Amino acid sequence: MIDNIKPKEATSIINSLISGVVPKIGVQHITVGRSEEINAVVAALQDVKNGHSMVKFWIGDFGSGKSFMLHLLNTVALKQKFVVANADFTPDNRLYSNDGKGVALYSAIIDNISIQTKPEGGALPTLLEKWIEQIITKTANENNISLTEIRNEQYLKLIQSNIMKTIHEITEVGGFDFGTVVMKYYEGYIKDDEHLRRSAIKWLKGEYRTKTEAKQDLGVREIINDLNYYDMLKNFCKLFVSMGYSGFMINLDEAINLYKISTSVMREKNYEKILTIYNDCFQGKVANLFFNFAGTKEVLENERRGLFSYSALKSRLLTNKFETLEIRDFAQPVIRLMPLDHNEIFVLLKKLKAIFDYNYKTDISISDNEIQLFMEELFNKPGASEFLTPREVIRDFLNILNIIRQNPTVDKNKLFGELEISDERPDEVSLDSIEEL
Repeated sequence: MIDNIKPKEATSIINSLISGVVPKIGVQHITVGRSEEINAVVAALQDVKNGHSMVKFWIGDFGSGKSFMLHLLNTVALKQKFVVANADFTPDNRLYSNDGKGVALYSAIIDNISIQTKPEGGALPTLLEKWIEQIITKTANENNISLTEIRNEQYLKLIQSNIMKTIHEITEVGGFDFGTVVMKYYEGYIKDDEHLRRSAIKWLKGEYRTKTEAKQDLGVREIINDLNYYDMLKNFCKLFVSMGYSGFMINLDEAINLYKISTSVMREKNYEKILTIYNDCFQGKVANLFFNFAGTKEVLENERRGLFSYSALKSRLLTNKFETLEIRDFAQPVIRLMPLDHNEIFVLLKKLKAIFDYNYKTDISISDNEIQLFMEELFNKPGASEFLTPREVIRDFLNILNIIRQNPTVDKNKLFGELEISDERPDEVSLDSIEEL
């Protein structure tokens, strides 16, 4: 049995893995073979907590566990009292654009903000209200007013004044409008004006498309856009730290979608944005901020389309030349994820069997020897060494458990014999043949 697992976590793990995606919660229960990487992250988190900033690139083959690693980082960071957000690069979500794709990535980040009490995202309103409560308490104490009385509308201006003062102390670019919107959120909070609260959240999430609409709803002159969203992320980081959080971790997956950008100029602009973030973090221009990027080896090393095509990034992201498969350096910006070995996969499948039984309140009749037989059948198939990924092994194993659960008399050996290997990798190499526009 897996210790301390919650029913909700078990269901998330089983349903997500059968669907071929990483579960949002509970990944710590299925972690194997990543102890050195986790120890390195814990050390890095401590540095960020102490005021430094960090950027890590998680590089591995398709299905090697990059997305899993980012979700594991979430779990570790949340326990260390970080605010965490995740987003995927897509054809419509980028770091740089002039047609709304940059602010679309920002919106996805803010929408997925998580804290330990809300690990599944959507924590921005909770954080705002927690921060406002801190301002209310501080204002009440400074003015010798009771906590009940200060919530009366007559003290609205006093609270708003303190909100603005605090925002000005912790923000830089865009602080005035940022503060004005938070004041409006508080006004909606006190007056129970749902429309005002919603409008403030809409602005903070970068969902206003015109300044006119934002001015009409909130009385602000600016909106969050492709050019200023990074400044807003830094403002949020300072706000979270001022509330007592350790820092702000932002995890960005599917970097292949930057590699796929067909025009070299636009691709380079996105890489330039990564360089800006990298320099800001390592030169001490920002504090308590932790960025993680995940991508394949091709995304990093391809000299024509990858990060290495941008010389300033290549010089920063070259692997430590003294590193080998046996001697690893987890302190460098690029961490290469090695595939799980057979022993680690066996341990993982045993854990999954226990979680499966817990989730379905059953006890599937499959022994350790039969798990090994399943692995032997799968890993000895033609093409296994080239195409087989942990994702496919896990999905096949859980699918077999589901068949046995619903058909207890089925012949397991027959099921194992029907296993097939398919190439699930996206066709990345062929991207080199795309004509530059």
